[in-house]
Amino acid sequence: MKKLIVLSLSMTLFFGCGAIQNMNKQQQGTIAGTAGGALLGAAVSKGSVWGILAGAAVGGVAGNLIGKKMDAQARELTQAVPTAEVNRVGEGINMTFDSTLAFKINSSELSSSYLKDLSAAAQVFKSYPDTNILIEGHTDDSGAAEYNYALSEKRAKAVSNYFISQGISSSRLTTKWYGETQPKYPNDEANREKNRRVELAIYANDEMVDEAKSGKLD
Repeated sequence: MKKLIVLSLSMTLFFGCGAIQNMNKQQQGTIAGTAGGALLGAAVSKGSVWGILAGAAVGGVAGNLIGKKMDAQARELTQAVPTAEVNRVGEGINMTFDSTLAFKINSSELSSSYLKDLSAAAQVFKSYPDTNILIEGHTDDSGAAEYNYALSEKRAKAVSNYFISQGISSSRLTTKWYGETQPKYPNDEANREKNRRVELAIYANDEMVDEAKSGKLD
């Protein structure tokens, strides 16, 4: 019981009540259900998707305006890439592509189906130039940790480079990689494949924040 209370308090302090309310049950369970484990460490890492989305929150009236803009972008991303998981988190968006469509095992080459999804997502991102995008590469725990770390780097950079080729400014993109250290699911036979993922955080840039604070954000 103490562990659950501490986890609940940690989530509230770090993400804020609004961010937690905007997480779906799976996301909340992923964090709260991994007491002391790697998933909790991943969730509260300030450089990770969750940390970026929590840290980008403005709050107040400005935060509400940003949230409405993100609502619209999330809907467009869901329609454009129905195979991806798109969730509104706080004042941003968490997007995870279907790992089964992305890469072959031990490869960073983008599959044809993945290119189609990335292209569709890029078209939406181009319609919202006042957002930044964090791209994270992750693997499962198969193989050596050092190899997985390098592979996650190659995969994250492959996605970033493709977005740039589609007209997304490199200044909007941040690329990070974590190898096997931030599993989103248990690394068992049923779920291991889901951890071979590229995950995005979409959040307001300084221009959007300034417009929201001045009440000029449409």
